[in-house]
Amino acid sequence: MRSERERGPSGQAGEAFRSREVTPEAVWRLYERGRSFKDAIGLYENVNLNENFFIGKQWEGVRDQGLPTPVFNILKRDVCFVVSSITSDNLAVQATPLRATPGTGRLDGPARVLSEEFESLFEHNRVTGLIRQFARDAAVRGDGCIYTYWDPEEGGGTVKSEVLLNTRVYFGDPNDRRVQTQPYIILESRESVRKLQNRARSRGDEDWESIEAQEDPHPAGPERQVDGKTTKLLFLWRDGASGEIWGYECVRGHALRPPFPLGIRLYPLVWLNWDYVQDCYHGQAMITGLIPNQIFINKMWSMVMLSLMTTAYPKVIYDKTRIPRWSNQVGQAIGINSGDLASAARTMEPAVISPQVNQFLKAAIEQTNANLGATSVALGDARPDNTSAIIALQRAAATPSEITRQNLRLCVEELARIYLEFIGGFYGTRPVDTEGGEPVDFDFGVFRRMPMALKIDVGASAYYSEIASIQTLDNLLSQGRIDIVQYLERIPDGYVNDRRGLIRQLRREREESRNGK
Repeated sequence: MRSERERGPSGQAGEAFRSREVTPEAVWRLYERGRSFKDAIGLYENVNLNENFFIGKQWEGVRDQGLPTPVFNILKRDVCFVVSSITSDNLAVQATPLRATPGTGRLDGPARVLSEEFESLFEHNRVTGLIRQFARDAAVRGDGCIYTYWDPEEGGGTVKSEVLLNTRVYFGDPNDRRVQTQPYIILESRESVRKLQNRARSRGDEDWESIEAQEDPHPAGPERQVDGKTTKLLFLWRDGASGEIWGYECVRGHALRPPFPLGIRLYPLVWLNWDYVQDCYHGQAMITGLIPNQIFINKMWSMVMLSLMTTAYPKVIYDKTRIPRWSNQVGQAIGINSGDLASAARTMEPAVISPQVNQFLKAAIEQTNANLGATSVALGDARPDNTSAIIALQRAAATPSEITRQNLRLCVEELARIYLEFIGGFYGTRPVDTEGGEPVDFDFGVFRRMPMALKIDVGASAYYSEIASIQTLDNLLSQGRIDIVQYLERIPDGYVNDRRGLIRQLRREREESRNGK
């Protein structure tokens, strides 16, 4: 079996990657191959269908023939519940040195600097919101994708992250869902024709005017639109000699940027399948298996509503030979020619809907929710008569999504490793603040050579670990095992305002006291 370095796209030999002769025509052929694979597995149709059902467009393309078209969207509530249960606002990444490495004590300071930089980047990129959108896309579309890049124009250069749609990401090996083993990755985007023409002209492309607007090959709806934009491709691959990631930008028939090194050794992508599909890099969305349930519920409600609209109200049957015209006006007298009044008119009783209809509807909704862990207890619909039982049932309800939660944590760790690559490759030497408050110049390039282990604390676990840490520090301080400065140096950030300023003041007072003696 050939190694990953020798493999080309889809397991075939990749001549263009060994010689680095990457051209717009070659990239476009690989892009078309990727689109053909997505078409073959029905990805575009499934994604459009899932998105419509999620937002409530559940009768799209159905001929109602006068039937009511109710929408009882249980899918959106279930998806939002599950996504909320596996994501958390209390998101943190902590870097710690590998203790098996000799001399790791000297790495505690750099590890602290890296942890603080992670915190800054997570806040700057709104990673908590990105993770929620990332998980939502995986639940609705089957896959979530976060792309990270270096933006040299903001603040002297910073790391940026954004969520990409799975329909615009193409893996070189479609049978492997692992990102870092791919022979190449293509990222598709839609950009203004005028902007791309200017870029091509600035490169000396004499035929830049031939860049024309193209329809979106896979729009969000069934209508194909030409909106003054065209498809731009970013082609990424790993150099076999150096192991670095290279990039190349082009449109159809035109190069926009020649091959360039990204300066990192990892593909800047994080990929999450909601549920794995064997031998395929696209996963199965949570909504896909629930759409038949949603259709059944909507159809049952439609027939119930039609029955109520046509037969729920009593109807009057009268003898036209004796009563020429019936009036429903309140208080108006109705005259008949002769005969028995009881036989002149009567009321037809409305049809009675079987109580099994309501039972089946209720059972369908409850079973759908229960299979996802969205039980009445978890959703807060149950009466909290027994607090312990409610907590136990809520924990049990979260069990079905535990695998997805763990996969999400691995994705956060992978995102932190990508950030580490950009930090070590682009930050250079920058001033950092020390515990003592004196700024010093720090060479961030050391992180490319330093073995680090990233410890991930996600969700409520990080919150409780901070509480446990503070309680332990409180006990050590009250027992006299540590002093106030040692206490402040170890307490998590955010609990004491201007913690470092207070440490500097205490150290200065301690030094003055010693000098006074």
